[in-house]
Amino acid sequence: MLTERFDSAFRYAHDLHRAQTRKIASIPYISHLMTVASLVIEHGGDEDQAIAGLLHDAVEDQGGIKTLAEIRAVFGDGIADMVADCTDSWDEPRLPWRLRKENYIAALPNKPERSLLVVLADKTHNAESILADYRLLGESVWDRFNGGPLGTRWYYRTMADAFPATLPQKLLSRLSRAVEAFSP
Repeated sequence: MLTERFDSAFRYAHDLHRAQTRKIASIPYISHLMTVASLVIEHGGDEDQAIAGLLHDAVEDQGGIKTLAEIRAVFGDGIADMVADCTDSWDEPRLPWRLRKENYIAALPNKPERSLLVVLADKTHNAESILADYRLLGESVWDRFNGGPLGTRWYYRTMADAFPATLPQKLLSRLSRAVEAFSP
């Protein structure tokens, strides 16, 4: 069962991301965070992993190291560590997109499986959202991504191949199917 800690994390995430939208501007960003937390729960994750799912983008999108320190103080080291494992860059200014993604993928084998389930849930929801938009908008969907069509397809294809087979197969399959569907 989820406790008040989850409720508190939901409120915290919603407050952080309240003004943020998905790449299609009419969708509140919290919908992505709720879906990631849901996928984590549905695929065997515990409450701490679900909380990390709610908070996984807080550091990248809403305050960097300061936000991570706040998450650590409020929700504990385990959750903060998982959130840190979901973060692809600590550099300011950020490294170029491709280098940042290559570094993140190279670091995946060193991340704990607890964190990798959260990362997998995030990438799965992102890929399925991209696929839905791709089916609706066609090639113009890639205009909203820094990596463009080639880079974005490369990133998700490489991510799908990088996860260990010990993660939930059903979720790994969902990610792979979405990536295959939007890749030539």
